[in-house]
Order: sequence, then C-alpha cells, then structure tokens
Amino acid sequence: MLPNFPIYIVSKGRASNGLTTRALHEMGVPHYIVVEENEVDNYESGRCYGEILVLPPIYKAEYELCDELGFSKGTGPGPARNFCIDHSFWKGHKRHWVLDDNIDAFHYLNRNEKFEVRTGATFKAAEDFVCRYSNVPIAGFNYYSFCKKNDKVPPYILNTRIYSCLLIDNYANYRWRGRYNEDTDLSLRVLKDGLCTIQFNAFLC
Repeated sequence: MLPNFPIYIVSKGRASNGLTTRALHEMGVPHYIVVEENEVDNYESGRCYGEILVLPPIYKAEYELCDELGFSKGTGPGPARNFCIDHSFWKGHKRHWVLDDNIDAFHYLNRNEKFEVRTGATFKAAEDFVCRYSNVPIAGFNYYSFCKKNDKVPPYILNTRIYSCLLIDNYANYRWRGRYNEDTDLSLRVLKDGLCTIQFNAFLC
C-alpha cells in the first residue's frame, strides 16, 4: 500500500548518505528530495532514489528567521519546508508529508515489539486516521528511540510536538518560520489556536 499524499525529504549536505531516501526506496514508496541549487549535481550523482526538486531562492530570501542575524548563518530547513507546502498544493493535494533526511528506517510498534516495515502501509494508515478529523493540521510519527519496548505507551498521543516526520494540512495556512526549533514553534502555534496534533507511537521513524 502506498500513501495518498506526496512525501518530501528536505536535505542538505547528505548526497552521499541519503538515509531517508534509501529507506523509502526499500519500502517501494515514491518521494521527492528538495535540495538547494548549488547541490543539485551532488545529489544527482549521489545516493538518491527520489525525484529531485530544486528549492527556488525566493523561499530563502523571504523566509521569516525570527532573529536579527540575517543570512550570516544558515536558515535551517524552514524555507524548503514552505516550498513543500506550495508544491504539494500546486499538485492538487490536501496534505503532504515532510521528512528529515536522517531517518534510516520506519517501524510498527505492537505488543511491545518493534517491526521494521517494508511498505508504505503505515503512512497510509496514519493518513486514514488523521483525515477523519477536521481540526488536525499536523500529525506525525514518534521517534523509534522514544518508545521503549518495556514502556507502556498508547498507540497515539494528542496535542504534543511533532518532529522530523510530519503530515501537514496544506489548507491550514501555517507557514514554517524560525532558524532553530521550527518544529516546536509550529506545533505550539497550532495548539495555541485551539487545534490538535496527533503523534503516532504505533508508527515510528
């Protein structure tokens, strides 16, 4: 089974060590890899299994950094993540997945055992669950290391931060901002507005 919504990997400096793209490839899941223009050649000749998209420079130029340092430091992944929102919207999708580039596998947690998945079914199942509701602009998978086999954890947790592997509602009108901790900032704004997040423990990254 494949996810209904497109999957984007935001990547920089990891053309030869594409963990997430390799994991999705082994699962048979199509995906995009968003990279900056100066790294396109590296990624085209590197270990990339998805379709490469070039980040338009305007997304960095217009990005809200939330500090006074300007472009003296890197912007972080926020500009590329905003591009993912727009690209998936232009393609006619209601939601999209955006993933970090350092995820080496995806797992299913059941009865205190973790099983590595070789299918897109966990993405599809999460989509089906989230799409039942109209007030969940952000959902995602928890980290593998945050769910211990000997811990008692529910299949999902409501209204907490979502990191690294996110399912975003394109129509919710949220934009990424900030140089650091942009995941936390986005989650807090959603909750402050009285909306919900869903973090899956049954599905891990």
